[in-house]
Amino acid sequence: MKVKEVPQDDITFYEGEKRACYALNDEGKYVIVPSTGWEYEAVVNGLAVDELAAHLEKTRKEVLAGIRSPLYYHMESRQMNPQILAKTSGISVFRVKRHFRPGIFARLKPSLLASYAKALALSVEELKTVPDKSAGKGNDT
Repeated sequence: MKVKEVPQDDITFYEGEKRACYALNDEGKYVIVPSTGWEYEAVVNGLAVDELAAHLEKTRKEVLAGIRSPLYYHMESRQMNPQILAKTSGISVFRVKRHFRPGIFARLKPSLLASYAKALALSVEELKTVPDKSAGKGNDT
């Protein structure tokens, strides 16, 4: 794509901000060009955000039903997986996965809860609960 072809659609996805795109200049070299976005990109990103919000709401309901621990919800809300959470918290993957079970999570020592809270940028009290409603849009189910 050439510099003059970089999309500049007036979309609200970036909330007035611009993002960097690479494009070829007149000399055939790649340069960074600011872009206000592309209409199709906004649609696709919007669909992905809606899908993530629906999945997170399903997970929230599983926590409320006693199927999973709040740790699982907070891990997913940060778009992490057990391997990433294990690495950032300093706890083995095996133990992280065990702590997704509500009964085991309820008996965790304060030091383990503090490690998870730090890794997830939460307080220990926030870690022990889930929100009344997921923060995403379209969660009226």
